[in-house]
Amino acid sequence: MKARVLLVYASLSLWRLPMSAVSENSVFNNKDRFVQGWYWALRSRELKAGRVKALELLGRKLAVYRGEDGTARTVDAHCPHMGAHLAEGRVDGSSLRCFFHDWKFNETGTCVEAPSLKSAPKACIKTWPTTEKYGMIWVYTGSDANAPVPFVPELESLEVDSSRGNCFIKNCHPNVVMINAIDAHHFNTVHNLPVELLFKTEKINPSAMTFSNTTKLPDKSAFTRFLGRFYAGPLTYKMSYWCGSNGTVTIGPDFLHFHIMFAIRMLENGRAEGQTILITKKRPGVLGWAFNKTLLFLTKIVGNYFAKGDTKIFETIQFDFKTPTKADRAIIDFIQDVETQKALCWETWAPAPIQQESMTALRDNLELDEAEAKLDLSPAPENSPALNAIESH
Repeated sequence: MKARVLLVYASLSLWRLPMSAVSENSVFNNKDRFVQGWYWALRSRELKAGRVKALELLGRKLAVYRGEDGTARTVDAHCPHMGAHLAEGRVDGSSLRCFFHDWKFNETGTCVEAPSLKSAPKACIKTWPTTEKYGMIWVYTGSDANAPVPFVPELESLEVDSSRGNCFIKNCHPNVVMINAIDAHHFNTVHNLPVELLFKTEKINPSAMTFSNTTKLPDKSAFTRFLGRFYAGPLTYKMSYWCGSNGTVTIGPDFLHFHIMFAIRMLENGRAEGQTILITKKRPGVLGWAFNKTLLFLTKIVGNYFAKGDTKIFETIQFDFKTPTKADRAIIDFIQDVETQKALCWETWAPAPIQQESMTALRDNLELDEAEAKLDLSPAPENSPALNAIESH
C-alpha cells in the first residue's frame, strides 16, 4: 500500500509541475521573445554578388549584402553617421558604402574611408554571423555563432542535396507550430496513423533536442502487418528541434528515409513565417543526381500530406495549455527545453530577463526526477491507480 501511495504521489507531482512552467513561462509562445540561434534570412539566389537588400528579422532592421568575393554578410541597417539605411548604398569589394555620404564599412563593420574627411572617423556598424546552407542565407542572432546551423542528425557527417519546398505563414507562434510535430495523439485523430507514438527525448547539443518514436506498428490488420515488414524495429519518426523554431523530421521505411526541415521565424504579433526545406544525402554520378531529384520531389509530397491536415488549426488556434494529458509528455519536455535556452528580446536582440518562477519550476522538476530515480519506480500497469489518477487530473 505504501509503495502504491508513493507511486501515485510521484506520478502526480511530475505531472502537475510542468503546469507552472507553462503558465508562467518567459519564452515559450511569447511574441516579445525568441531563442538565440540561427534563423533563415533570404534565399541565396535572391542576393546576387555586388548587391545589398533590406531585411527585417525578428523585429530588427538589417542590411544583407553579397561582396564581390561572393560571401554574404549582414549588418545593422542604419549608418552610425546620420542613420541612412545602408540597403540604399552600394557594395565595394567586400565592403559596404553608405549612399548618403559614401562612408565605407569593411567586413568587420569598421569605417575605413570617408571621402569628405582626411581620415576615417571612429565609427562602426554591428555585424552579425552569416552563412549559407540548403540554398538559404542564415543569420545568427548573437555576436558569436557558437552553434551549428540546424541539420538532420543522421546526415550530420554527410554531404547533402536539398531543395526548397513551400513557404507558409501561420496565424500562431512558431513554438506552437513546432509542437504540432510531437503532439502524439493528433497523429491518430487528424492523420489516422495506425500506431500510438511514444517519444524518447535526447539532448544532442545545447540548442537541439530530438524526439524519437519507440513504438512498433501493431499487429492488428493485414495493412499494418504489411507495413511492419519494412521496419525492423519501431516505426521511424524522429523530430529534432533547434532553438524552438527550426525543426527536422525523419520518416520512412528502414531502406529509405525522407528528411524535411521546417525553418521558421517569428513575425510581428507572434505569427510564424516558414520555409520548408527538403534534404537527402548526396549520391554520386548522374544516376545519383536523378535519384535525388525524384526523392526530393516525393519528400515534398509526403510533407504536403501531413501539413495539409493541420493548416486550418493554425489559423484559428489560441494556444492555452490548461489540461495536459499523459500523451502530452513530449510537448512539456519541449516547452521546458525552450525555457532553459538563452532568450532575446524582439527587435533589440538584447538578453531577456529570466522569470524566477519558471526557473524555480524547472529546478523543482529536476529534483523530482532525481527522487523518482531513487525510488526506482517501474512503469505502472494499465488501469493502475497511478495512471488513472494522472489521466483524470
